[in-house]
Amino acid sequence: MDPLQLAIIGIVIVVFVVMGPKKIPELARALGMARKEFSEGMKAEPTMPAAASTMAPTMASSGTLDELMTAARKLGISTEGKTKEQIQDEIVRKTAGT
Repeated sequence: MDPLQLAIIGIVIVVFVVMGPKKIPELARALGMARKEFSEGMKAEPTMPAAASTMAPTMASSGTLDELMTAARKLGISTEGKTKEQIQDEIVRKTAGT
């Protein structure tokens, strides 16, 4: 037998002895629910509030123009006559401290 297989069998036996036969289904159910929630969380699209875009300039590139304008105003950046990319660059420079 492979040492990994022996380790897994040993862990299962220890869990069975320590937890008892009545607790194992509860543990398996909890692990299944945790796995399901993790999978659903990985599928969900991450969201970021507009205020957070001022704190995370690298994520500002995926923000909408309204979010960028709001972040720029909060940072005191003039947006008049500038492209979205120019505003993003200024937000990055301002939040990076350069």
